[in-house]
Amino acid sequence: MTYKLTKWLILLFPPLLVGLWELVRHTLLMPYFSMSTGNAITPILLFLISLMLLLPLFARLERFQEELQQERAVKARLEAREQLAKELHDGIAQSLFLLAVKLEKAEKRQLRGEEVPLDELRKTVHTVNEYVRQSISNLRYPVEETLGDGETLPGLVADLGKEIQIGIHLDWYLTEGQLTVQEQVELLACIREAVMNVRKHSGQTEVYIKATAEDKGWKVTIRDHGKGIAPGELDKSGTYGLRILRERAAKMGWQVQLQSREGSTTVILIKL
Repeated sequence: MTYKLTKWLILLFPPLLVGLWELVRHTLLMPYFSMSTGNAITPILLFLISLMLLLPLFARLERFQEELQQERAVKARLEAREQLAKELHDGIAQSLFLLAVKLEKAEKRQLRGEEVPLDELRKTVHTVNEYVRQSISNLRYPVEETLGDGETLPGLVADLGKEIQIGIHLDWYLTEGQLTVQEQVELLACIREAVMNVRKHSGQTEVYIKATAEDKGWKVTIRDHGKGIAPGELDKSGTYGLRILRERAAKMGWQVQLQSREGSTTVILIKL
């Protein structure tokens, strides 16, 4: 039975039942029931019959809706991961092309007896390695495990502490209904980037994450008590974590604020 047929049956059953009962009552049962008695029996009989016939249809309709929601959730996860896979492919292709060009130049310089800039090649290899590491981290979990049955976004955020080997202090005041599935996937990836940046650059073993609801959106802060980030540090070639975070947030229409001073760095994600 299809979803459309189920809806039509739910709409048609009550009037058909009433019409059938009134036909039987007026043609066959008039000698046995008075008009007032028949009028009293009609709603009771309609309720009982509708209960028996419509409850299974309502259950089927709810099952259809639940399956539809699950399909939409899986589709959103697949689309998010396809986008990540595209970013990974494009980034690696570009970086490897750059590396190939530099190697070709280095070979030509070597043939001419000139000094080969090994430091520049090492830097490029390090750049490729860092980009791949960041992208693989985002793609680490299978689609069905990213936000699977029984798992919640705050639970997955808390699990990042075990993954990245850092203590996470979590204050989470957002409900699942305030975030779409795609937003949950992207927000988890952004938080992972920020936490990995804390683990790698700040030298700290503790990070404080707080999520609160705002007027029509929400705000998530990731704070550490590290050495801070210099104003121009985000423009350096090795600072991929926060740059990737900002790019992902921009695609979702979120704002990213970075507040840094000696002894503290705070990354703030805001959806207005």
